[in-house]
Amino acid sequence: MQKFIFLGLIILTQFLLANPKGYSIETITTPKDVYFHIAGLDIDKQGRVYCATRYGDVWILDKGKWIQFAKGLQEPCGLVIDDDGSVVVTQKPEMTRLVDSDQDGVADLYLNLSHEWGFHNNYHEFNFGGIKDKQGNFIGSLNLAAGPKVPGLKLSAMSTEGGYRGWAYKVSPEGKFTPIASGLRSPAGLGKNPQGELFFTDNQGDYLASSTLNQLEPGKFYGHPISLLDKPEYNMTTLKNMDDQEFDKMRTLPIVWIPQEEIANSPGNPEWNATKGKFGPFENQFFIGDQSRSNIFRVSLQKVAGRYQGAVIDFMSGFQCGNIRLKFDLEGNLWAGQTSRGWASRGLRPYGLQKVVWDQKTIPFEILDVKLQKESFKIYFTQKINPQDAKKIKISRWWYEYSRMYGAPKSELEELTPQAIKISADGMSMTISCALMKERVYCFDFSELTNNNNDKLANKKAYYTIIHLIE
Repeated sequence: MQKFIFLGLIILTQFLLANPKGYSIETITTPKDVYFHIAGLDIDKQGRVYCATRYGDVWILDKGKWIQFAKGLQEPCGLVIDDDGSVVVTQKPEMTRLVDSDQDGVADLYLNLSHEWGFHNNYHEFNFGGIKDKQGNFIGSLNLAAGPKVPGLKLSAMSTEGGYRGWAYKVSPEGKFTPIASGLRSPAGLGKNPQGELFFTDNQGDYLASSTLNQLEPGKFYGHPISLLDKPEYNMTTLKNMDDQEFDKMRTLPIVWIPQEEIANSPGNPEWNATKGKFGPFENQFFIGDQSRSNIFRVSLQKVAGRYQGAVIDFMSGFQCGNIRLKFDLEGNLWAGQTSRGWASRGLRPYGLQKVVWDQKTIPFEILDVKLQKESFKIYFTQKINPQDAKKIKISRWWYEYSRMYGAPKSELEELTPQAIKISADGMSMTISCALMKERVYCFDFSELTNNNNDKLANKKAYYTIIHLIE
């Protein structure tokens, strides 16, 4: 009886989810009797879908038929199709080029591109990948180790025995390995924008109060100190003797904080929407899936004082499993590779493949974007809003403190009263004046806001991270 009640609650929850109108989720049938935990996803120019599974296979979906392209890999967590048609996967011990030299549809060459990092067979030493930079290098990111008895340097929950754990790196087409940046914790997703700038998500934990989206820049340190063990000026003794304030001064702040539980717990790769309207009104924003909450959310970027900051807005929930890999196809559909292995996720299945399809006509009532101005915020919507609801808007702000705690609550949380609210002449945006402060997350709650048809927003909150104010 309890089982039926539990299933009923799940079904009811899925039914009540506030998803944007005009968007639907389609489920793709995966190979029978295969543990299809996807951790690498790409789509070629012919529309063929390539999936790397955490059990070591690479599969291709071609015109509705699945073909096993490769097998025997060690938990690959990234996949990208190269210009010559070969497939480059990031598996735990190495980056590997898969080549179908005899053109029979199956890889017969497994070529080691690089293995210049340390791998100590720890379950948490993931090797993420799946993108190339403007120069044609393959980009990867190395997870820290975890466990109560793991050897090496450990200042809190995570540990390292060296070998560039907690670093991002690049590998040239010829196989040259170069470390890029340090201080990463569990950087489960890599992405880029049309300008070729690189980005990564990092998962909440020690030295990371909540999950983040970051711009990946050479030489930067992003906060987790044990990765510094691989720099010549540090060793175990010096790092153990340093306090958290010293590390805090060194770190690069994220583009956005992703509120824990409210938006995401374990974000995957950021996928840029450059579909030219094929996916609705949300052009030029990142879409990111979450492995725990089984949702997809959006991030809009704004450059202020020479660096990015921006807004986080939820998009869609109710997927069958955790979304760790996203990819747009040529038709503008958003594919989601899914897994719950190791960490539980919402949904009725442990793994799978789904895609989000827009009906090409319905514009849902959503928060489109948030932009910081000199003394205010400007909020854009996809439909005209009801001016009478402006007084019902709620604003709060907080920050996340840097510490070795495993996650951290919101600090200095406070409610704000808008100083002024002005609705634009076309009814599609509003300007909200309020007390502004750098290094704060601002939450705008539009739960009571309606459009001209008296409909409420599907996703009612937007979270803007201010790193710098506009001078």
